[in-house]
Formats: sequence, structure tokens, C-alpha cells
Amino acid sequence: MDIEKILEEWQADCKIDKTELASESLKIPQLHNKYYKIYVSEKLRLKKMEADFKVLKLDKYEFYTQGPSKETQELGWKLPSKGLILKADIPMYMDADSDIVESNLKISYQAEKVDMLESIIKSLINRGFQIKNAIDWNRFTQGS
Repeated sequence: MDIEKILEEWQADCKIDKTELASESLKIPQLHNKYYKIYVSEKLRLKKMEADFKVLKLDKYEFYTQGPSKETQELGWKLPSKGLILKADIPMYMDADSDIVESNLKISYQAEKVDMLESIIKSLINRGFQIKNAIDWNRFTQGS
């Protein structure tokens, strides 16, 4: 699920109907369940991406230090025009490698998604207090 879709759903779900505070409080567990399922799924996807990144990074290191193999040639990996590079220069080449950069960007996007879901869940945890405060305010303004 992408960030935009989650935000669209949250935009609809975050609204509290002030005239139906009791039913809104009963919806909290359902909303928490919905977003927690999404959170767990996205968090696991992030862990998988991070593990895949470590493998890619090792493969790229071996590629830059040992040269191309049959597998790396099939993947279309190419050494810089000067051929094998010095060990001291490897971090610079790896940081600029298009596969590593692309993988890093995907991980960053996924991490933002997980952070956003954590924020939504925290908001849902506080929702009960917000509803209670609204009920107390209604009682106060009505003179009870």
C-alpha cells in the first residue's frame, strides 16, 4: 500500500462525529486493528528491504573488489571505465552506484510509511482521551 492510499483512508477515518461520541469511541478498536495490520505488514516489508540491501551491498563490494562474474554480467553490472578500483575508493563508488542509490530510496520511502503508521496508531491511542474530553466539555457547557 502506498503512502497516498494510507493518507486517503486516514483522512476519512480520523474524523470524529461530535454528535455521536459514544459510537466514535466504540470504533477505536476497529480502527486500531485496521491500521495495526497495515503497520505490521509495512514494517515487515521494511525489514525485508533492509536485509536485501545488505545482500546487494555485499554483492556490489565483491563486484568492485573482484571484478565481474558471470552472474554480475547477466545483471548488467559494469565496472567504471578504469577497471578495478582501489579499496580506498570503493565506498565512494558504492555510494554512487545506481542500484544501491535506488535501493536506499525505496528503503527511505518505506521507513517514512512505517513512521506515518506509527503516528496514526499513537493518534488512535489518544483518541479515547479526546472523546472523553469532548464529552466532559459538553457536560460543562450544558451545566451538568
